[in-house]
Amino acid sequence: MGKPTGFLEFTRELPSKRSVEERVNDYKEFVNRYSDEKLNQQSARCMNCGVPFCHNGCPLGNVIPEFNDAVYNKEWKDAYDILTSTNNFPEFTGRICPAPCESACVLGINQPAIAIEEIEKHIIEIAFEKNFVQPKKINKRTGKKVAVVGSGPAGLAAAAQLNYAGHSVTVFERDDQPGGLLRYGIPDFKLEKWVIDRRVKLMEEEGVTFKCNANVGVNVNVNDLLREYHAIVLAGGSTVPRDLNVPGRELKGVYFAMQFLKQQNKRNANIDPLANAAVESNILAEEVLATGKNVVVIGGGDTGSDCVGTSNRHKAKSVTQFELMPMPPTSRTQFMPWPTYPMTLKTSSSHEEGADRKWAIATKEFIGDENGNLKAIKVVDLEWKSAEDGRPASFVERAGSERIMPCELALLAMGFVNPQYAGLLEQLGVELDERKNVKATEKEYKTNINKVFTAGDMRRGQSLVVWAISEGRECARKVDEFLSGGLSVLETKDQTAAALMF
Repeated sequence: MGKPTGFLEFTRELPSKRSVEERVNDYKEFVNRYSDEKLNQQSARCMNCGVPFCHNGCPLGNVIPEFNDAVYNKEWKDAYDILTSTNNFPEFTGRICPAPCESACVLGINQPAIAIEEIEKHIIEIAFEKNFVQPKKINKRTGKKVAVVGSGPAGLAAAAQLNYAGHSVTVFERDDQPGGLLRYGIPDFKLEKWVIDRRVKLMEEEGVTFKCNANVGVNVNVNDLLREYHAIVLAGGSTVPRDLNVPGRELKGVYFAMQFLKQQNKRNANIDPLANAAVESNILAEEVLATGKNVVVIGGGDTGSDCVGTSNRHKAKSVTQFELMPMPPTSRTQFMPWPTYPMTLKTSSSHEEGADRKWAIATKEFIGDENGNLKAIKVVDLEWKSAEDGRPASFVERAGSERIMPCELALLAMGFVNPQYAGLLEQLGVELDERKNVKATEKEYKTNINKVFTAGDMRRGQSLVVWAISEGRECARKVDEFLSGGLSVLETKDQTAAALMF
């Protein structure tokens, strides 16, 4: 425990941000670094609890009290070693993870939780600055080859771990650069892409091979992978967006959120946002811009928030965000006790930049002009009834609330339903579960096809970046067991935590 009285002396403080007026004019990250004094104070708040619920709240099992203690004592190498023993990519989680660890923080019972996410980010960035982060030397190769399909956080984590186990790993990515959703889904103002490039370069120096513009099942033959590799990991994510089938859906001006966000990320990278539109079905043939338009974002989650922030940077005329569910409470209720993850109201940095948030509202119709362009949306308010556990259970439309709102751009950000089946999965013949995800148990990560494994959103459905990394790591351990015919050289998260704590 860094400072026994730290949690009594200091309250939670987050780093300052660039002003809204400044940051909406660019796509750079805007969260500043702590001063040395503030970082020391924030790490001092950790109580080194006898039972650290934060460790359990983190899907990776990060050993949080130990790295907080190292930060307080300015033992930066120790902090880096502790953090990366369970987390391959703290530079990602420190920027875009919703931090379920903080919801489980014991101090959070009656005080604001420890700023764990920010401390993680500072540890890894200080480690890079001090040159602690170096390519790991792989002492012995096994002679086994593994193909990882997909280079999002699950695929990257699986590739890194399998490489450390001595296997020769090739990552296949259908886009022009690695990163998956990190690259072309998360806006640059939340995660600048040099952060991904830095990590990919490190992995390449460690021996991982990346093949981009390699769409397995389209321009890469599935049977070639089955013949050439001793194991295959499917980590292609959950990429089929949830649609809204109401009248007028076909109008020009109604798009999926990812079509909008991906184009902007390509512009930021000086890549033509319409490149390959003629040959790839998921790329629009026209540019989508919010400039000067009344924008309605349908969906209240993180993707919807990203659309809000991007629309503000496009200089939209207005930005409105719809959420079907009622407005959540601002603090825990009796139905969401500590240390469960609370379904409370969250205001993102994009909301701070400007958005009219509307709750318990449904879209009835998209209305177009004579040229087939979206010009308005017909909406209706909803009245929700709660179940015994306090959660919204059913709704009816509120009589007399139907109305028309001006809208020239509607962005559908209602989540993702399942992986894309056509191509890779169809040709492999993998079995799907009842939700149309690739079927595999959490214990084995094995599909019904010999030597084919799966991890991340492709297996568990749409989830968090921290869960994707955890899945990739655990899947890699099972692949290593399969290839070695026995125990894996890769530790479980519980083995790692026990070694560090005791």
